[in-house]
Order: sequence, then structure tokens, then C-alpha cells
Amino acid sequence: MQIIKASREKPYLGLRLKLDKREIAQLIVDGNLPEPPAQQSSRGMATGEVTLPLLNAFERLIDILAEEKDIPILVPIVQREIIYRLLVGDQGARLRQIASAGSQSHQIGQAIDWLKGNFTGPLRIDDLAAQVNMSASTFHHHFRTLTAMSPLQFQKMLRLNEARRLMLTENNDATTAAFQVGYESPSQFSREYSRLFGAPPLRDITNLRQMATRETG
Repeated sequence: MQIIKASREKPYLGLRLKLDKREIAQLIVDGNLPEPPAQQSSRGMATGEVTLPLLNAFERLIDILAEEKDIPILVPIVQREIIYRLLVGDQGARLRQIASAGSQSHQIGQAIDWLKGNFTGPLRIDDLAAQVNMSASTFHHHFRTLTAMSPLQFQKMLRLNEARRLMLTENNDATTAAFQVGYESPSQFSREYSRLFGAPPLRDITNLRQMATRETG
């Protein structure tokens, strides 16, 4: 994401709500939900309209945080409303598919979770496909459909972003960061880093630090 406009006087407020697939599935089972609008894409990420009822529910969720004693009772109620609003909204079909145990989206989601926890090691597509009960060809096809990347490209993205974090926040040099995230060749790391971020590691990190200094100065 990118924050376009923010200042000390008018700060940017970001909120992320982690959705529990079990809660989504339970609401689908319990509630007589209307059919959501037709899904336009099978990609794993998309943007949708923030309707006024959905925005109001998020505002109430934030307000509850100021009253600690109300959190255990009221937060689950508002979260359930948010899930409902999402299920009947323009991304409802996507959310239902993700929450459905055994669906292809759910299987790919399991593979993604595994990759996030194991991206520094070698990746064997056949083994990962078998782990989520799919053939290698089917797995590769649905992974690319959902993420717009191959599993190897996804692993590479995870490695490079973690290396960037290590250099920026923990002051690792490029070679150390490369080895730490699983690269065996520093030159290959530098090439792939430049391709993703538009500059070699040292120049990119220097630019990021200069930008941070200007914004806080």
C-alpha cells in the first residue's frame, strides 16, 4: 500500500482486521444470507467499495477500544456485523470461497501460510502440492491464478522483502541479509533485488533512509 497524504495535523489512520475463517463459515451456515454480487476475478487480492454501513461498523469497533470493559462483549458482535457486511458486499463471493474448507482457495491459502513460515529453505513444488492435496500442475495453475505469481516468484518476493527489512531496520549488510533469507549467491540476490525494488540494495536502503529523514525532519 502507499499513503498518499498525511501530516501531524491530519494523520493517516490505518486499520487491519484479521478475519477468522471459522467465524465466516459459521455465519454462512447460521445466517440466511442473500447472494453476493457475481465475482469478477479469482485473484487472491482485490479492492472493493467501502459502504457506509461497513464504515460505520468499523468506526464503532474503534470506539469500543476506548472502553476496556466493553471489549469482551461488544467487539465480537461488531466483528460479526463486519463479516456479514463483507459477505453480502462486492467481494462476498471471494470471501465465501476463501472460507470454504477444501476449496482451492483454501488449499492455496494453506500453501501460502507454509511459504511464509519456510521461505528461507529450498522449495520443492511437488512436495508442497502434495501437502495441500493437489497435483503439481493443478497447484501451480491455481497458485498463479490466485496470486498472479508462481510459487517460486512468491518465495522470491518473501525473501527479498525480508532482506530489505533486515538491512533497513537491523543494519545488516547486503551479503549477510542475502544469506539469512536463503540466497546462496550475493550477485543473484543483488540482481533480483534491483529487479523488484528498482535499485541495488545499498542505494535502495540509502534512499529509504533519506526519505524517512526528510519526512521526520
